[in-house]
Amino acid sequence: MKKRYLLIALLLLSFFSLFVGVSSIKPMDLLDFKSEETEIFLISRVPRLVAILLAGAGMSIAGLIMQQLSRNKFVSPTTAGTLDATRLGILVSMLLFTNASTIEKMIVAFAFALAGTLLFMQILDRIKFKDAIFIPLVGLMFGNILSSITTFFAYKSNVIQNMSAWLQGDFSMIMKGRYELLYISIPVLIITYLYANRFTVAGMGEDFSRNLGLAYKRIVNIGLILVALVTTTVILTVGMIPFLGLIIPNIVSIFHGDHLKKTLPHTALLGAIFLLICDILGRVLIYPYEISISLMVGVIGSGIFLYLLFRRKAYA
Repeated sequence: MKKRYLLIALLLLSFFSLFVGVSSIKPMDLLDFKSEETEIFLISRVPRLVAILLAGAGMSIAGLIMQQLSRNKFVSPTTAGTLDATRLGILVSMLLFTNASTIEKMIVAFAFALAGTLLFMQILDRIKFKDAIFIPLVGLMFGNILSSITTFFAYKSNVIQNMSAWLQGDFSMIMKGRYELLYISIPVLIITYLYANRFTVAGMGEDFSRNLGLAYKRIVNIGLILVALVTTTVILTVGMIPFLGLIIPNIVSIFHGDHLKKTLPHTALLGAIFLLICDILGRVLIYPYEISISLMVGVIGSGIFLYLLFRRKAYA
């Protein structure tokens, strides 16, 4: 899995993605800058592509950080309750701040995402039986509890239909002016790269890290803040995208090992490629209608997740 091949695949898929959709657009149509096709291309197709790339890379890196810090290959925002905690935060912002802006919703959702992730890490520290498969099952149960609380209060407050928008990830509504929040993923990727070696050391355990002079708690908190930031921006902009942060880092580690700084570019590229493939399939399978990205990633991602579980059992 060489980086140049991933870049070539990303460029080809990106070009194809720009010209797939209900409105027929050809490259020659873009020569007329005032045409309807050019307007659709700039307002809808380009923002959608940028959103896919940022969300795919961001969620994959978030999963990579969580797996490194928890020392478990099956921990991710999906299996640690981070996604569900973010949805609960969005609900709280809707109920307490009726006319809340996107930034205000983001602050509340970020606080809940961070708190939920920190709580999961505390649960992880208290579990004695730290089997690789048992830990994500605990995270899924923790996430289901948060999801049930969210659903209960959403029904009680008669906002369940509004909450459903955050449950299903969907790029069809992405347009110019409605995706820019995802640009937060770019500084997150840069900070992750700068702290990559520290995250790698922190992943070796608290005692080992302290012996090397690393401020273990501070590094873990920085990592979890980055995870919460990416998760919050993706859910607020696109909706929930399950399993992405789980399967992509595992696939990359099979080929390139577990050194975070070495695998970081491959993880970001493969995450964007995988999300692009799922999005293109969702647009062409039942054309001219569209399958939501959360459904496509959920079906394909759950299949890969099962394969990874069986693979680990076979090579245990």
